[in-house]
Amino acid sequence: MAATETQIPTMVLGVTEPAAEEIRKFMAGEEGLPQTAGLRVRVVPGGCSGFQYSLNIEEESKPNDHVIESNGVRMFVDMFSAQYLNGVEIDYVTNVMGSGFTFKNPNATGGCGCGSSFTA
Repeated sequence: MAATETQIPTMVLGVTEPAAEEIRKFMAGEEGLPQTAGLRVRVVPGGCSGFQYSLNIEEESKPNDHVIESNGVRMFVDMFSAQYLNGVEIDYVTNVMGSGFTFKNPNATGGCGCGSSFTA
């Protein structure tokens, strides 16, 4: 009997072209990033609705991370965050309130006015 490998469930995480452009600009400004670098996308407890999004540049993925490429951007998602981020699209918008990243999350059951936290 062959040994069975543990399969990490697949997940989908998208980045629009405007968001990818901003991420690439930011990463290009970071000195000495290795080819293995990517954007860590996480969900952390907090915010006014229970969870909030976190974006960080990291030099490499960690064991058991989902590594996802979208519009030329490599993203790392840990197992905890994956359950909340599956199907999410990250966008970058500019409006009268300013500019920043937004998250279109089909898993969220509620949100808040600031758009940076959600309920699941």
